[in-house]
Order: sequence, then C-alpha cells, then structure tokens
Amino acid sequence: MRSVTYSMGCSLDGYIVGPDGGFNWSAPDKEVFRFWIEEIRKVDVHLLGRRLYETMLYWETAEDEGEPDDAELEWIALWNPLPKVVFSTTLSEVRGRARLASGSVAEEIERLRAEPGEGDIAIGGAMLAAEAAAADLIDEYRMVVHPVLVGGGTPYFPREERRVDLELVETRTFGSGVVYLRHRVKR
Repeated sequence: MRSVTYSMGCSLDGYIVGPDGGFNWSAPDKEVFRFWIEEIRKVDVHLLGRRLYETMLYWETAEDEGEPDDAELEWIALWNPLPKVVFSTTLSEVRGRARLASGSVAEEIERLRAEPGEGDIAIGGAMLAAEAAAADLIDEYRMVVHPVLVGGGTPYFPREERRVDLELVETRTFGSGVVYLRHRVKR
C-alpha cells in the first residue's frame, strides 16, 4: 500500500507561514532545493489545499516568464506533469495536471491507495494535513525545519488533543542550518 506523507517547510517554532501570512523565510537555497527535487521524484500524486495550489501555480508558467536555472527547469519537468488533487470549496476549475477533489480527503486517499502505483501520496498544506491526520491517514511526517522563529501563524501540526507516536527514520542537516526530520507513524 502506498504511503501518505505530509511534507512541508516550517519554522523552528512550528509554523508553515508566519502571523503575517508570509513564508519568505522558507525559500530554499540551492542545497535544500536539490533536496526537494529528489523528494518530488518519490511522489505519484500530490494532494493540495487551495492556498498551496495557488502558490504552486507559479511553476506552471515559470519557464515562460523568466530564465529558470537548471535546477528550476528540473523541478518544472517533475512538478508540472505530476498528478495533483486540489481540495477547495471556492475554486470551480484548476489548471495543468490538477483536478478538483470529488470527495473527502479520506475518500480520495482510499481511492488513490486502491490504484496501482508505488510512489507516495503526498499532502501539502496544514489544513488538509490536519484533516488527514484526524482520520489517521498520514503514514509519515517530513519536516524541513528552518532556523527562524516566527512567533505565530499557521502551525505545521494540527492543534488537536490526540497523541500520535512517531519513530524517527531519517535526519539531515544542510549547510544553511536547515534540518530535515522524517518520522513514521507507529501503528
């Protein structure tokens, strides 16, 4: 069965965006960007909330609107053809290889797990991940922790009263002080 992973960058105090809605502190340097490229290679389908989907739309036209470097071209070549499922109550259409979710997060994950494939089912976006976590559907939490305290905003982890035991399976420290933490849910 394919793993469901939740992977996002976050501040050391646990937020994916700061209190002002900004996340410029999480812009990856070359080494971290290379890491994200290798991570996306392991994904068969990406589930996104509306906000993250709209942020990532940048990559749909990045090649036409600027002069992307080799790493950005590699990301574009991997990200744009990747199937995406967007969860939104306000969007009526999506672009590229994306489709609007027709069911709940649990229904979509169940359907995707029944399809053939070996790559991960990745979740991006804290609110969407919180819904999947509440249904105990996340198999791995993958945090890219940036050495910054933002003091508030949107938390990486849902704020619910539920214990989840985790097993540390991988760590990596980057030259910039960014730390990758990969934890598997103990079942």
